[in-house]
Amino acid sequence: MHPPRPRTTTAGRVLAQATVVVLLVAFSFLAVEATPAAAADGDVSWAVRTASNNLGSGRQNYTYTLNPGGQLKDGLVVINHGATPLNLAVYAADGFTTESGRLDLVTEDTKSTGIGAWVHLDRPDVTVGPGKSVEVPFKLTLPDNAAPGDYLGGVVTSLTQANQADGKNVARRVGIRIRLRVGGELKPSLSVEDLQVHYSGTHNPIGKGDATVTYTIHNTGNAILTARQAVSIAGPFRRLKVRAGQIDDSPPLLPGDTWKVSVPVQGVAPALKLTGTVTLVPLFTDASGSVAPLAAVETTTHAWTIPWVLLLLLAVLCGLVVGTILASRRRRQAKPRENARLLKPAGHSLREQETR
Repeated sequence: MHPPRPRTTTAGRVLAQATVVVLLVAFSFLAVEATPAAAADGDVSWAVRTASNNLGSGRQNYTYTLNPGGQLKDGLVVINHGATPLNLAVYAADGFTTESGRLDLVTEDTKSTGIGAWVHLDRPDVTVGPGKSVEVPFKLTLPDNAAPGDYLGGVVTSLTQANQADGKNVARRVGIRIRLRVGGELKPSLSVEDLQVHYSGTHNPIGKGDATVTYTIHNTGNAILTARQAVSIAGPFRRLKVRAGQIDDSPPLLPGDTWKVSVPVQGVAPALKLTGTVTLVPLFTDASGSVAPLAAVETTTHAWTIPWVLLLLLAVLCGLVVGTILASRRRRQAKPRENARLLKPAGHSLREQETR
């Protein structure tokens, strides 16, 4: 449903071009202080904000709900805080979640298939005089076959300059996020994949060790979701259960996104067979910004833990017990033979005397 978001490839391309990305907006669905995104570098300083129109004023970002085939118009305001005219490239781009859990937008040379392809600006660049502002209109047009669900993207202004230190081009970008919900059936869904339990063990034969639970959260639905997480480890028959400490919620995950998690669990007894359990509560944000928990998703896996030190001690103890039993048996068997040897010489002498 959602366009692919190649994280590693995109990040590599950005680094290769020595692109410095100015953070666009906080990746949050709840409104905070409505201030324009801005960039500043010496005499070059500009900011962007949403236009004021029938869609709202003072908006921190763009939030739309539109049916397939629908269309709307909006605008981006660019403000030049510098002392010289400023010429900026303007374009729309698809969004993706970085490995650190923050929202970013693909670069201009990366093909967009979602919002970046559906938003059309009136111009590819804009020139803004010092101390002035210019509104750049844009139109969002959905194809008739647009799949229902959530999409993220943004409108970006970009300035490319040569770095004085090494002469390489550096792109500075400032933009505003677009969150779009395409009408139709929403199917929010999370899954836990590649769940594993790794036990580090303990040298104390009656002590407890530490374990690490690793897994991947996969947004398999068509809605943006945040995962609330809980992890526990138990022995056979759910006994000796140990819960992990507080785990931070995952970042908001776009449809198709994955998020890798590693959780330490301390004080786990080596109970031969351990059961690791991960419980996710999907947090869904509706069009009004309200967050609601959905039905929990629980996944389990098993891991074998061999208490080698304890088994070695048991083996030694069993060896001592068996050795003691065998030694006692040998002593009991040897005692009649010894008594027989003691009686034999006396009897022989008596027979000899009788013979004589």
